[in-house]
Amino acid sequence: MNSCVLMAQITSQPQLRYTQDNQTPLTEMMVEFPSLRDSDPPGSLKVVAWRNLANEVSQNYQAGDHVILEGRLRMNLVERQEGFKEKRAEFTLSRIHRLGGGTSNPSQATMQQGTANSDNVVPFSPSQQTQPADATQQDENNLDDIPF
Repeated sequence: MNSCVLMAQITSQPQLRYTQDNQTPLTEMMVEFPSLRDSDPPGSLKVVAWRNLANEVSQNYQAGDHVILEGRLRMNLVERQEGFKEKRAEFTLSRIHRLGGGTSNPSQATMQQGTANSDNVVPFSPSQQTQPADATQQDENNLDDIPF
């Protein structure tokens, strides 16, 4: 089964468009996530959402938002102008959750698709975490302690 969960930051404004044949809505955006090593650059990935979820993402999310993405990862073969083929990863979104300051409840559009159950959503609240009195701003933004 191809199922991925990714914590990332949206780096490009979600762009809503429609397919030519049946006018199905789809939204594309780029996200960035930290690398495993400090010496490596952050990873980036194209994310695609379809139908009601596409409309929700384009209306409710913007560049700079920190999110948790659930979906499928696939590799596409792209023909380059230089005459060779290149593999590119693409993430097909099935659920999205906002981190920090937003609500963690699944959206109505996601629930209509039958992919979310509000009984299994764990709310994320930074105020529930215990921090030492001398914690720095950088420590407050550490998202590694999310209760999954």
